[in-house]
Amino acid sequence: MELELAGADLKAVLNRLRRAQGQIAGVIRMIEEGRDCEDVVTQLAAASRALDRAGFAIIATGLQQCVADVESGRQNGEDTEAMRARLEKLFLSLA
Repeated sequence: MELELAGADLKAVLNRLRRAQGQIAGVIRMIEEGRDCEDVVTQLAAASRALDRAGFAIIATGLQQCVADVESGRQNGEDTEAMRARLEKLFLSLA
């Protein structure tokens, strides 16, 4: 299964990843500066949520593409059950 992100989908995922990247850099700075543990954990949790949301957006796009592939009969030799199992594994990897 090849993932194709385009236009608004790509921009949204990249924005979430850049936000997470900035938050992680902030966490590193905070630790280096000896900031309060609660502030560090709060910032780290925000970075984690941003990464999760990017992952879910990618999976949602993948699901949409897979459904379109199944409906149009283009399964690239992979049966529907195998495709479903792969997507379920991807989804659970973020849980």
